[in-house]
Amino acid sequence: MVRPCPSVGPRGRLRAWPGARELAPSLRARPARCRRLLPRGGAAPAVGGAEAGPGGGPSGAGGAAAKAGDMTDNIPLQPVRQKKRMDSRPRTGCCEWLRCCGRGEPRPRTVWLGHPEKRDQRYPRNVINNQKYNLFTFLPGVLFNQFKYFFNLYFLLLACSQFVPEMRLGALYTYWVPLGFVLAVTIIREAVEEIRCYVRDKEVNSQVYSRLTARVCFFAGTVKVKSANIQVGDLIIVEKNQRVPADMIFLRTSEKNGSCFLRTDQLDGETDWKLRLPVACTQRLPTAADLLQIRSYVYAEEPNIDIHNFVGTFTREDSDPPISESLSIENALWAGTVIASGTVVGVVLYTGRELRSVMNTSNPRSKIGLFDLEVNCLTKILFGALVVVSLVMVALQHFAGRWYLQIIRFLLLFSNIIPISLRVNLDMGKIVYSWVIRRDSKIPGTVVRSSTIPEQLGRISYLLTDKTGTLTQNEMVFKRLHLGTVAYGLDSMDEVQSHIFSIYTQSQDPPAQKGPTLTTKVRRTMSSRVHEAVKAIALCHNVTPVYESNGVTDQAEAEKHYEDSCRVYQASSPDEVALVQWTESVGLTLVGRDQSSMQLRTPGDQILNFTILQIFPFTYESKRMGIIVRDESTGEITFYMKGADVVMAGIVQYNDWLEEECGNMAREGLRVLVVAKKSLAEEQYQDFEARYVQAKLSVHDRSLKVATVIESLEMEMELLCLTGVEDQLQADVRPTLETLRNAGIKVWMLTGDKLETATCTAKNAHLVTRNQDIHVFRLVTNRGEAHLELNAFRRKHDCALVISGDSLEVCLKYYEYEFMELACQCPAVVCCRCAPTQKAQIVRLLQERTGKLTCAVGDGGNDVSMIQESDCGVGVEGKEGKQASLAADFSVTQFKHLGRLLVVHGRNSYKRSAALSQFVIHRSLCISTMQAVFSSVFYFASVPLYQGFLIIGYSTIYTMFPVFSLVLDKDVKSEVAMLYPELYKDLLKGRPLSYKTFLIWVLISIYQGSTIMYGALLLFESEFVHIVAISFTSLILTELLMVALTIQTWHWLMTVAELLSLACYIASLVFLHEFIDVYFIATLSFLWKVSVITLVSCLPLYVLKYLRRRFSPPSYSKLTS
Repeated sequence: MVRPCPSVGPRGRLRAWPGARELAPSLRARPARCRRLLPRGGAAPAVGGAEAGPGGGPSGAGGAAAKAGDMTDNIPLQPVRQKKRMDSRPRTGCCEWLRCCGRGEPRPRTVWLGHPEKRDQRYPRNVINNQKYNLFTFLPGVLFNQFKYFFNLYFLLLACSQFVPEMRLGALYTYWVPLGFVLAVTIIREAVEEIRCYVRDKEVNSQVYSRLTARVCFFAGTVKVKSANIQVGDLIIVEKNQRVPADMIFLRTSEKNGSCFLRTDQLDGETDWKLRLPVACTQRLPTAADLLQIRSYVYAEEPNIDIHNFVGTFTREDSDPPISESLSIENALWAGTVIASGTVVGVVLYTGRELRSVMNTSNPRSKIGLFDLEVNCLTKILFGALVVVSLVMVALQHFAGRWYLQIIRFLLLFSNIIPISLRVNLDMGKIVYSWVIRRDSKIPGTVVRSSTIPEQLGRISYLLTDKTGTLTQNEMVFKRLHLGTVAYGLDSMDEVQSHIFSIYTQSQDPPAQKGPTLTTKVRRTMSSRVHEAVKAIALCHNVTPVYESNGVTDQAEAEKHYEDSCRVYQASSPDEVALVQWTESVGLTLVGRDQSSMQLRTPGDQILNFTILQIFPFTYESKRMGIIVRDESTGEITFYMKGADVVMAGIVQYNDWLEEECGNMAREGLRVLVVAKKSLAEEQYQDFEARYVQAKLSVHDRSLKVATVIESLEMEMELLCLTGVEDQLQADVRPTLETLRNAGIKVWMLTGDKLETATCTAKNAHLVTRNQDIHVFRLVTNRGEAHLELNAFRRKHDCALVISGDSLEVCLKYYEYEFMELACQCPAVVCCRCAPTQKAQIVRLLQERTGKLTCAVGDGGNDVSMIQESDCGVGVEGKEGKQASLAADFSVTQFKHLGRLLVVHGRNSYKRSAALSQFVIHRSLCISTMQAVFSSVFYFASVPLYQGFLIIGYSTIYTMFPVFSLVLDKDVKSEVAMLYPELYKDLLKGRPLSYKTFLIWVLISIYQGSTIMYGALLLFESEFVHIVAISFTSLILTELLMVALTIQTWHWLMTVAELLSLACYIASLVFLHEFIDVYFIATLSFLWKVSVITLVSCLPLYVLKYLRRRFSPPSYSKLTS
């Protein structure tokens, strides 16, 4: 039983201990807000109760109380470093300096079970709000986000200027209708997103739960409560398959084994179920209603973002002596997870914005494509040209009169130089590209989550990929059992089975060891060695067998008789499931497990019962897991442990084969685990248990103290065996990597696996070709070693680099520029033992040092930071869940789909957008050139050439459909693009949209605009409206012919768009009598003049295109013939 703190009595009152008399006045002198952390009675909760120093005074966690005035404020808790929020979402609540809504620094809390009114601070409401705006801020917010960019602000000022009579150039709608259309599209899109968010949030906040409540006459009952109305301290009942509404401590379960399973895929991305344990004190209560009859509280750490750890204590005050239990992540139910088994009762600890899931949710950085930045740069050049042309026009008037007004009028007159339709066309084009990707039957299941950057896929230079679950299937197959003197592979597993069979058929009782001293002296037979190894593997894990109905046998019956056909193994790691499935195949089957026991079935159908005394779960820091069990038949206590060879080498007894065999198995691509055991005497275990319980009750430095106690057992353990598990490659990984390499994309593999396994996978997947050397970067720990190793690497040529995360950190610390320069020259790079933050750091350094676009591919929660940091993130929906997929810009179901996504869709998207943007600019420059010629001929007058509907119709119904049909154009078929990935290389230099191509289109626009305008001025008759009729008709026909000239592969929709636009123009002439002489356009004179002008403007360009294809054909032309 836990010993009570000597400084705190049964009811929380201070006992007589040295210093208590001096402490009492200081407690009374403290302001009320400093005493809020104390439970009723004024004394500190017995959180450090198990730590007593000599003489009855507290030490360790309780030692802080010995200092006068430190007991209340300095309730010791391990501080958790908070990550800075990177999102720009406004948080709800009032000002920072007000405490009325629970703002301010997060603090530890004391939560009384079933008594939310006994709170020591104000807590936020349990409301989930993912909306960016509310009813009042929506319109101002959307408009601000639109007009903070120069492009949109320019057109707003342009439209507003038309309210000034001196600046008005035509009807108001010619400026406000295009701007209003662009804004309407944006507002509608934002409104739809906000409504969707509101509906999702309302659905979550309105979910109904049962809350335990005290009714009249001290009888307890339940009331229904919405998720949004749940408060800290409420006792909430959560049913099976129901979402946990708030961060809670697990108090009770209806499951007979005293535990429950949790689905956490929406929190950490892992699909495997997690085992959670209730507080032992509350689980022992007869009914859930008794929770309201006891006087107990939970002391919890302050809210933080760490979803994998929790520190707190549970105290029941109305028992004598008070009962204290330590709380950890095993007792926590985080909001957003789903109960997978039984019905649970929990007490709410955190709500609203203090939820772990909410604190871990930050808006990823808004990715702006390189293509959009280039278009924005061209827009600025056009604006410069607009200003220059306006100044030249006024200068040619010798700045006469109110010249400043003339400058503004010319700025308005030539405003078409910057096309307002450019952004609309490109955005609609992105939507089409996303739709085409989703509809591609050859990459089924592909999802486009960010439709703003499809062009990025066409210019990737570096692909950074995870290994496990991305290049490999994350399906583990047991391949090797190594006992030191003998190894068993897949072809010799029947020998292992025969050894196990012989052990259990010779005697009904399993072999029991006589003691640790005798065991080491007596040479055991091979059968007993194999049996010990298999038994250790069958017991040392966190796997739980779950029985499900198979249609013939129901769940209860299957669980009672251990039906093999109904059994499914659940664990947090596929490695462990593979190991337990292997022990089943050789004769030792895990058939039952609960919180305190485990059952194995032998080949003779005998059930072996083991009591689980302690479990030490696997962590990334310890890289090992252990379990202490008692054999019910013999009473023997055994400590089993398995882990990575790097940590187990210092734990097991001396041997001369461990390191060598681990290296050999790793070179075969196997994941290696070292399995060891240690027999414990009863007294030895009792001493350990007392120290372990005391360490777990500590709140200050708990993890360090617990680790120290466990390490006292981890000495001179007996090495039993090595296990080798293989993670098989995904389908078509090798041809996909070959395609990407031929496309000019360098592939880097970033993994958390060990160096040998990562190297073997790189060779197996042909990430490193057979004729390439591999330079394994030696482990370096300081600047001098890093300098020598970099010099050695510099002398290598055309070789792949393999480096560990530790060495990488040292190199980046001292020689960041030199290392990145050398690494970027490598055909392939493998970084092993990489932390998630290191993966993101490598992506960031590649972007900064090379200026090239990066694409990150991953499938697990540890890849999210890398995916969000990259220019283009691709998530693979794998066994590790959907967290990476949901965080990515694009989601695929298999790695092999990445080749088509980049080489076909990425290439097409980029080339189509490049053609579309330049054609829209060309369309605007043509009409601006005509305006400039018109103004210069008529004495630089700031009079518009086209007014009213003509100017609007030109960029909408007359030319919009043919121009937009360019998003369906393609230079080669998708099969050809996949067969010749070298075509992708041309895009890496950005040639489809460059200053050269932009200048060519500008010259074409000036030539055609001048030709049309001067032709109309030369051929028109007496009236001005004839100039408008001839020039505008020639302009429309020229644009339609130029679209036909630009198209490389005709689509039936393109033909329809061309004919439809021409028909719309001819039909609208009837209604344009205000601008065009209807009788004149019906004459033969009009027809031949328009034909001549159109021919002169377009024929030279058709001739030039023919000559270029004839004498300087593009790279793809041979493939299309």
